[in-house]
Amino acid sequence: MKKTLFSLLLAMAFGAAYANDYTTFVNPFIGTQTDDTGALSGSTFPGATMPQGMVQLSPETENNVTWDPCSGYDYNKNKIYGFTHTHLSGTGCTDLIDVSLMPVSWEVTPKMLQEGDFGQTYSHDAEAAKPGYYMVHLQESGVKVELSSTVRTGIHHYTFPKGKQQAVVLDLDRSTFKGEAYYTGKRAYNIIQSQIRIVDNRTIEGYRIITGWAKMRKVYFRAEFSRPFHTRLLMDGERNAGQSEVVNGRVLRSALSFDASEGNELTVKVAISPVDSDGARLNMKAEATSWDFSHYVKAAHDTWQKELSCIDIEATDEQKTIFYTGLYHVLMQPNTMSDVDGRYMTTNYEIKQMPQGQVYHSTFSLWDTFRAAHPLYTLLAPGVAAQFVRDMVLHHESYGYLPIWDLWGQENYCMIGNHAIPVLSDAILAELPDIDVEKTYRAMVESSTRSHYNSPFEVWEKHGYMPQNLQNMSVSITLEQAFDDWCVAAVAKKLGKTADYERFHKRSESYRNLFHKESGFFRPKNDKGEWVEPFDPLSYEEPCFIEGNAWQYMWFVPHNPQGMIDLFGGTKNFIQKLDENFTLTATSGERNGNASGFIGQYAHGNEPSHHTVYLYNFAGKPSRTQELVHQVRSSFYNATPCGYAGNDDCGQMSAWYIFSALGFYPFNAGSAEYVIGTPLYKKATLHLAGGKDFVINAPNKTDERIYVKKVKLNGKPLTDLKISHQQIMAGGTLDFQMK
Repeated sequence: MKKTLFSLLLAMAFGAAYANDYTTFVNPFIGTQTDDTGALSGSTFPGATMPQGMVQLSPETENNVTWDPCSGYDYNKNKIYGFTHTHLSGTGCTDLIDVSLMPVSWEVTPKMLQEGDFGQTYSHDAEAAKPGYYMVHLQESGVKVELSSTVRTGIHHYTFPKGKQQAVVLDLDRSTFKGEAYYTGKRAYNIIQSQIRIVDNRTIEGYRIITGWAKMRKVYFRAEFSRPFHTRLLMDGERNAGQSEVVNGRVLRSALSFDASEGNELTVKVAISPVDSDGARLNMKAEATSWDFSHYVKAAHDTWQKELSCIDIEATDEQKTIFYTGLYHVLMQPNTMSDVDGRYMTTNYEIKQMPQGQVYHSTFSLWDTFRAAHPLYTLLAPGVAAQFVRDMVLHHESYGYLPIWDLWGQENYCMIGNHAIPVLSDAILAELPDIDVEKTYRAMVESSTRSHYNSPFEVWEKHGYMPQNLQNMSVSITLEQAFDDWCVAAVAKKLGKTADYERFHKRSESYRNLFHKESGFFRPKNDKGEWVEPFDPLSYEEPCFIEGNAWQYMWFVPHNPQGMIDLFGGTKNFIQKLDENFTLTATSGERNGNASGFIGQYAHGNEPSHHTVYLYNFAGKPSRTQELVHQVRSSFYNATPCGYAGNDDCGQMSAWYIFSALGFYPFNAGSAEYVIGTPLYKKATLHLAGGKDFVINAPNKTDERIYVKKVKLNGKPLTDLKISHQQIMAGGTLDFQMK
């Protein structure tokens, strides 16, 4: 996407302070556009946020937000309906979209508030975004909107056209559809209760309690205005509350009018809290006392500059844009879910206190992010990764088991497996500091031996697989749960817990029980041990799989690739089948909407395939891995708004690229080990915790030289094409000779 005048001026302003400004290579519009076929790109948002921020302040291009796009913003749309303070990035489902503000330059009538449509057109030529900053001109009102944020506060700066009226609309009804509304398009009144309260002529407070993907969320807010509003109009649906100081209901909107003679600029600060109104007030007081909008923009820029500076690469500007935008997308979440005073709400709706200096997090998209995003945190930000581990253990303490998919501090049970377990396993095996290893291990064991949604423990241990007549998605769950069990076994072995090791190692081999030798696929059985018929390996409608078909799931044994090779009868047969996976283009019926980015049956747009290109390493054919890594990097990532092959899924798609561009990947994501691929750059330097650097050199790398002839770690040949987390964290060099 070409740079607008505004983005160029922004880059020039910040570039003067930093010789190497990493933020100038972040394009928040990457992943916001559907492609020419209508397929989803990354489903990201372009608005202002901070690393792991509670606030994601971004525009809504959807009048009624549904699944596509989950972020609320589609680059193809030409209208904005409001600017809301919470968003999800790249997830397959949608939620949040809280506390909408919209400036207008006309009188707002009760009928307008009742209808609630304040959409205004805009042009991308008058739109710009950088980390911590977003700007757009609204055409009907002529208002220039600029947005920034702190961790828990959204900062708005409006410039109204001179001589026109000034008003700001607050909409607490704007949200996502739920349940039947996803499919019928009818309005779903998923708001349980909400309130708008006038504190004084420059301050309003309120809250809403809402159900959606997270079954009950409480969002409290405090909004302060740099100038007093002179009139107000409050509405609850069709009920006009007029000049009341408080209104309660389910469809709340208000309009605040400002005197144009007092100036044409207006700043609004909106602090939010998941705990209570006091939390929102304290968050505002701690983070947003200034009325200088540029102060927040610079502070956000400086924070992102520090976060992104953990890696230096020698690359073209386009390559840097893809890389640093990917790193930005990874670091946006998981999100802060405790207030500045350390209070947070537990899964059972109790208010508890974090220890001094600790922050509680949510938005754990674990079915996606365990694969590469969390290992990237473990590598680049071990202190933050350790906090995520502590947060998951707290979730276990209040809920009974580790999170599956944690949103706004609540479990929504999206997807399958117990994939907090590999995150914890990776952290323990990587020897992250400040983790209570015994408590963490106990949470792993208890989560693996207590039945919960999609994970009937008794059935698993009785049969050694999930029978399809007792558990839907049985093959996918069997494969993924076997991997989780390997992670428990690996930690048990490290801790010398022999009995546990033997138990969970045996369970980790359960994938073998669903391998159908004659067809060469993992297939469903019933509880009598009989194969379920009929079976179509190309179909996305097979109920034994989730978001994939038999081809994509047949490779999910990352904890024992040699065992999988043995199932196929040896390396020759295994490579033949793997080759077919990357060449077979046949289909059976319609593809699942989550499947995209195809190379044969490989679907890079969805996570089950992400490790598959690295399988050739284990079959003695690393050159094929190198070809495929190069092909995926080149084909499915670019520096345009349509820059991803599928949902970014809270940074997982981006994390795959970052690792694979550096030249290694966490094939077994719970092992604290990485397998070698092929580097994209002549040089990359990881600036690690403790002040050490890990330098990746490939001096003779060119676009044509994608194959690795030799690789050395600190001058010694790396013959097994693996490198451990500890070897990287010790600092040193990884030298590639390309051919």
